[in-house]
Amino acid sequence: MSDWDLSAEVVVVGYGGAGVVSALAAREAGAEVLALDRYLGGGATDLSGGIVYAGGGTWVQRAAGVEDTVENMYVYLRGEVGDVVSEATLRRFCEGSPAMIDWLTGYGVPFEASSCPYKTSYPTDDYYLYYSGSENSFPDRAVPRQRGHRAHGPGVSGKAFYRPLAASAARAGVRVRTGTRVTDLVLDEGRVVGVEAVTLDGAPPAVLRRFAALTKLSAKPGVYHQGFRAVLQKLLDRIERRHGRTIRIRASSSVIVATGGFIANRAMVAAHRPDFPWDEGLPLGTAADDGSGITMGRNAGAAVDKMDHISNWRFIGPPSAFFAGLAVGSDGLRMIDESRYGAALGDALAIRPDHRGWLLVDAPLLAEARRQIPQQSTWFQRLQTERLLRLGATRGATIEEVATRAGVDPVELRATVDAHNRAIEDGRPDPLGKPDAVRRPIATGPYTLLDISFRARTTYPMPMLTLGGLVVDEETGAVLRPDGAPVPGLFAAGRAAVGVCSNSYVSGLSLADCVFSGRRAGSHSR
Repeated sequence: MSDWDLSAEVVVVGYGGAGVVSALAAREAGAEVLALDRYLGGGATDLSGGIVYAGGGTWVQRAAGVEDTVENMYVYLRGEVGDVVSEATLRRFCEGSPAMIDWLTGYGVPFEASSCPYKTSYPTDDYYLYYSGSENSFPDRAVPRQRGHRAHGPGVSGKAFYRPLAASAARAGVRVRTGTRVTDLVLDEGRVVGVEAVTLDGAPPAVLRRFAALTKLSAKPGVYHQGFRAVLQKLLDRIERRHGRTIRIRASSSVIVATGGFIANRAMVAAHRPDFPWDEGLPLGTAADDGSGITMGRNAGAAVDKMDHISNWRFIGPPSAFFAGLAVGSDGLRMIDESRYGAALGDALAIRPDHRGWLLVDAPLLAEARRQIPQQSTWFQRLQTERLLRLGATRGATIEEVATRAGVDPVELRATVDAHNRAIEDGRPDPLGKPDAVRRPIATGPYTLLDISFRARTTYPMPMLTLGGLVVDEETGAVLRPDGAPVPGLFAAGRAAVGVCSNSYVSGLSLADCVFSGRRAGSHSR
């Protein structure tokens, strides 16, 4: 092999949530660690809500008076995630959940035992523990318990989660090279022994400052406007072409791929999910979520799975009163239990040929919702709800009138409403499984149809992320070939790999899987 420019026992590619956890776990195992990031580190985790799905009796739950058990958590999640991981792996995930929160707390991630009393897609700054999935929608499956552990910090809490971990990793001796884009894995007789990369290390300080400024703009507000992000990316690519240099980095033990998913790569999404309306959604992540790590793994012989699994979220609450509404398509038929987590409603919209949907509410529900908005909403949730009420609402004195005005089949919508109301009156279960506590008759006009369609709207976005990736050994995190044999020297974690959330997503499950899979990969990487 030719000379190397740098070396470490373990090289971590991608320094977001899964990357920093992998690096910390590798250091705990005694490895010398070098972490590389294409931009400034943080990845999609830094932009996220900072929610970790955890249960089984975490210290946060106990302090908040929430009684949960490992078995209760396991039964609920088994229904959500299906067979994406083995029973043993899911049990290990649940059994280790309290210790995971302890581990994060030990590295400085702040949590708070303030339990949100109402169902919401994201709590206000008054609350940091909440029902972050569809727990309340399946009370017969498992006792509903709050498991969304939000890192304590104002606004969107991703930074409150990521930055203490990054600071802890620096204190633990993890070396980090930002502005370093890994372009390929280096193999020797089938074993991954290092990486090739283009780095800005050594570029003039003014260039590095410009790179950092453009990177931050690309992350936010670029996440909300893909055209703006594309312009910024051209400028960043130009900087790399002018000032980047190619280096080779040796990994004497292993390489851990933690580069995230591929939601920023429109062509790659189209290749695996041709019918998915990518242009209508909000790709949740940075420009680095382009599938590069997955592609490099495949080029090294790795298998992939769940590549057509994309989670997209349509949130209708807060206000929580809206969960009692009826989500219907243009055919006037209900599409889902409206109380479920927003990813379930988003999936229902995505698979409809026209991607159209409306939420039907009557006058009492709308009045209740308006009263709830100030108390239950963050500023961005209030913006979205006000936009929906002002620009996305069609009203009518009768069911038939509102349906006709909105372009919904009036005969079928009338039949849907009548069936809904009769089931409540007769004491029969909801046909789509909505819990009785959330059901209300839709019987008092005027009526409103709120447009919840899968459409590109900056003020009412449809966030989306990919869930598939490299197939890994569920015991070690080692990347596997199609025949089940490991790719020697290669591990993967987070959304670059198939994990607990790769079938079905609820808030906090991806970040929890980043911690679970990152600790697994890091501890076995040496």
